Amino acid sequence: MVEVFNQISLIILVVLAVSFFMRLLKQPLIIGYIISGIIAGPFFLKVLPGIDAINIFSEFGIAFLLFIVGLHLSPKVIKEVGKISLITGIGQILFTFLLGYFMGTLLGFSMLISIYIAIAISFSSTIIIMKLLSDKGDLYTLYGKISIGFLLVQDLIAIIVLIIVSSVSSGGNIASQIGFTLLKGLLITSALVPVSIFFLPRFQDFFSKSQEFLFVFSIAWGLGLASLFFYAGLSIEVGALIAGVLLSMSPYSLEISSKLKPLRDFFLISFFLLLGAQMTIANTSELVVPAIAFSLLILIGNPLIVMSLMALFGYTKKTNFFAGLTVAQISEFSLILIVLGVRVGHIPPEVLSLMTFIGLITIAGCTYMVTHSEKLYQKLSKYLNLFEKKMIADKKLKEKNIEAILFGYNRIGFSILNSLKRIKKNYLVVDYNPDVIVDLKKLRIPCIYGDVDDDALLGELPLNSVEIAVSTIPDFETNYFLINNIRLVNKKAIVIVRAHSINDALELYKKGASYVLTPHFLGGEYVARMLSIINTDEKGYEEEKERHIKMLKERYAKGQKHPTVEKD
Repeated sequence: MVEVFNQISLIILVVLAVSFFMRLLKQPLIIGYIISGIIAGPFFLKVLPGIDAINIFSEFGIAFLLFIVGLHLSPKVIKEVGKISLITGIGQILFTFLLGYFMGTLLGFSMLISIYIAIAISFSSTIIIMKLLSDKGDLYTLYGKISIGFLLVQDLIAIIVLIIVSSVSSGGNIASQIGFTLLKGLLITSALVPVSIFFLPRFQDFFSKSQEFLFVFSIAWGLGLASLFFYAGLSIEVGALIAGVLLSMSPYSLEISSKLKPLRDFFLISFFLLLGAQMTIANTSELVVPAIAFSLLILIGNPLIVMSLMALFGYTKKTNFFAGLTVAQISEFSLILIVLGVRVGHIPPEVLSLMTFIGLITIAGCTYMVTHSEKLYQKLSKYLNLFEKKMIADKKLKEKNIEAILFGYNRIGFSILNSLKRIKKNYLVVDYNPDVIVDLKKLRIPCIYGDVDDDALLGELPLNSVEIAVSTIPDFETNYFLINNIRLVNKKAIVIVRAHSINDALELYKKGASYVLTPHFLGGEYVARMLSIINTDEKGYEEEKERHIKMLKERYAKGQKHPTVEKD
């Protein structure tokens, strides 16, 4: 027992050292865990094989991962992600699968192995992309919301694939096995749905008074249902997923998710350690060519597929490009799928080594691509016109007496537009979301579709005569570019832009901004002014409350919602 303890301690030290270098390289720690497994595996330190605890920890890690994924996949998710995310998510999987299958057969793999590889490379990692977008502050940008939407669609499809694979063994009638196992899973899930909808909500007050009990209940529910589905003939992975989905409608789903994430992260390390340890280093030379070929398909082919699909819906080349980069890596689901395939005897262990190799290449490559997406876009922009429907500009636009231009109609732009109406300025709204333009045209609001980064668009706008230009776009480079273009032809215009940080705001002031919106600080300033003006006048607060309620209802009626902030 002490020897096992010492071995696990040594492995954790290896993980810590490798993870330190991954942080310096700004790479996801998943890569560090896999490399740690290679180091601790049979070819180097030789301390990982034979430790049963690592295998058990790995099972717990997968169960917690899929349980938390399920918590974020409520039945409403398809409705919430929108048409563009639904079509892009499904379309990218289909095209990648077809390309991956034909590439697999060309490289000499059997039909079944090619199918497994093609399915595995079709999925992208929601967890990695959410972390990258969060670090960049792009979670609630247009491309960020679309990307998370189609990644969630992929997660839903991955659930179905995992259910099918886990229901099949190496022998017998596959079709009947799948049908019978799915029927059992459906019956168990149907029996549990009323429990999660009608029974559990009655204990909300009890849960809210005891966070420790909520924590224990969450673990018992997730692992208990995982075991139940395992004994019913499905897998622990499928049971954990469905356990999470059944709790996704609970008001405590986010709280449960945040409490279980440390457990998930700790146990999941073992899963990636085992992946690294199981890589067959001796056959690396045979894996190089297929690994590079499939990695190029993922790093280049997947983004091109997404960009092409989004271009059909009228999104700008910049939005298409940024969203496309988010699918340039494989998912945890990809690795779990291959592990299941090896477990049921469909594919040899060498395929797991190949997929792990592909994971290392694509996750590292995608991280750099998403992190440096702005620089990549600047270099490739002139070659991306194919992935954008050309704007049909109003030829008389310059001749119109436009006194104010609003760049970006969003939560902030909504109030600004109302102010422009009140001061009776002839205004124009510019937005890069085609869905927003359609809605504005229905309301007969003067608007034009386009991206502020597009020189051709700015050339069509009457920047030399405009009196007020307001940008609610949060991107610093875009606002810097906009100020520069306006100041070149119009020194007197009032230019109001938006910034997320103090340093960005000061730089924009230096560039010539008349005023810089800083949303994170404006709320506090507004309350401070309200306190100084209204003081303790109860009637004054009542009037302010009524105005605020009216504004919130008007925004809600137009489909605007405040972004939810999840605990990490």
